[in-house]
Amino acid sequence: MSADTVEMTTEQRAGRYISIFKTSVKEDMQKHKTAMKTMGPPKVEVPSPKDFLKKHSKEKILPPQKKFDRNEPKKPPVPLRTEHPVMGIQSEKNFINTNAADVIMGVAKKPKPIYVDKRTGDKHDLETSGLVPKYINKKDYGVTPEYICKRNEEVRKAQEEYDNYIQENLRKAAMKRLSDEEREAVLQGLKKNWEEVHKEFQSLSVFIDSIPKKIRKQKLEEEMKQLEHDIGVIEKHKIIYIANKK
Repeated sequence: MSADTVEMTTEQRAGRYISIFKTSVKEDMQKHKTAMKTMGPPKVEVPSPKDFLKKHSKEKILPPQKKFDRNEPKKPPVPLRTEHPVMGIQSEKNFINTNAADVIMGVAKKPKPIYVDKRTGDKHDLETSGLVPKYINKKDYGVTPEYICKRNEEVRKAQEEYDNYIQENLRKAAMKRLSDEEREAVLQGLKKNWEEVHKEFQSLSVFIDSIPKKIRKQKLEEEMKQLEHDIGVIEKHKIIYIANKK
């Protein structure tokens, strides 16, 4: 046999018909084949041991039983054997021409905008995806909402009423405002007192085995707590008023 001789396949020996596009069809099938198209994901979630088959779980559930009512309206009767439907009615409308005219004269439907995340991905709606800048084109974009303006106005009025109330009390009680130096001096004095009380608290004995020791420890704790509260109040409020002594 020479080198130019083509080797015969089993189908050729049997005398069957072999298409000349057999090889190209196989190549196209392999080319356009997508992974996990028919076999599913490579790993399947294992069912939980808690979801075991229970007794009577696969039995069909019957619908709830309806109460029979004699006064319920009945269905229309079956037509008699002698009654015949109306036949032979034909319409003179040309549906083919009418449909063709509707298509020609109608406005073309715009395609719905979509986006695809990848070449073989699913299609999603573009309007609700957030990719289209439609909110910045609104007329009220960047404008302070009405409820915030109303709330700011209420806050401003409340602040004015509070300031007027303070001024009125200052005139009535002749209250004095502490200067920044006096406020700082009071704050440093309170911190110094707290350090002294804390030092005295640290010098207590480890074992509190008598009633006087317990009373002294409780007293020191209350003093430290009160000093901490006063220090926090002065540090929080920059403006402090005190009543003048008569």
